[in-house]
Amino acid sequence: MSLGQELAPHLPFLRRYARALTGNQTHGDAYVRAALEAIVAAPGDFPRDVDARLGLYRTFQRIWASTNADDPADTVIDDGESESIAQARLAQVTPRSRQALLLTAMEGFTSEDAGYLIGLTASEVDTLVADALAEIERHTRAEVLIIEDEPIIAMDLETIVRDLGHGVTGVAVTRDEAVAQAMAQRPGLVLADIQLADDSSGIDAVKDILAEFSVPVIFITAFPERLLTGERPEPTFLITKPFQRSTVKAAIAQALFFDLQTVPA
Repeated sequence: MSLGQELAPHLPFLRRYARALTGNQTHGDAYVRAALEAIVAAPGDFPRDVDARLGLYRTFQRIWASTNADDPADTVIDDGESESIAQARLAQVTPRSRQALLLTAMEGFTSEDAGYLIGLTASEVDTLVADALAEIERHTRAEVLIIEDEPIIAMDLETIVRDLGHGVTGVAVTRDEAVAQAMAQRPGLVLADIQLADDSSGIDAVKDILAEFSVPVIFITAFPERLLTGERPEPTFLITKPFQRSTVKAAIAQALFFDLQTVPA
């Protein structure tokens, strides 16, 4: 199997990580493209002492570090207003803390592997993750709409949201119900499943909501391939079921971190 074939299954998830790290699909994809170009230009430099996924993320991290993207002043966000807000929040969370949080909670790397990727020990990674979650939670607050037709999962998500200090505007189980609830009380964040109770689509529900107002969205689904297609737009935040509570917490923190409408705590 060629190196390209080994890396291909991991690219959608690297794009997810890059978008979450930058808060922007265009710039996240640009860093992924730069990493791939570096691999093509010097395939002999690709880490072969680790598995392909770890080597891919390691190459990405090297590109990210070489562009000084860890400096909050250089972080690329969508526009001037969001840039100033994101910079203020970034000042509260160190760059390595954000990376440690995303690599472990969202990408599923062990603390040891995350440490390999960013040059730290496992215990240092664990400390950074705890610090990042605590700091972001102190600086963001939102009302959350949950679109989920499985009662147990919906209850679990609601508990996670409230434990983080956020409110819940409601739980919707169909497309029409989700849109109606969003119009009645505009949420500051949406957690959405794809496949809903009446065979309607959470994707369509989110499209309807976004046609009316802007709001960050986190898709939580057992069918990530329906969204990680390489076409635009792709969701910045995507969690695969079954999920870990820490993964949901990390995604919520990161989504609100880059959102203009989030109320400072």
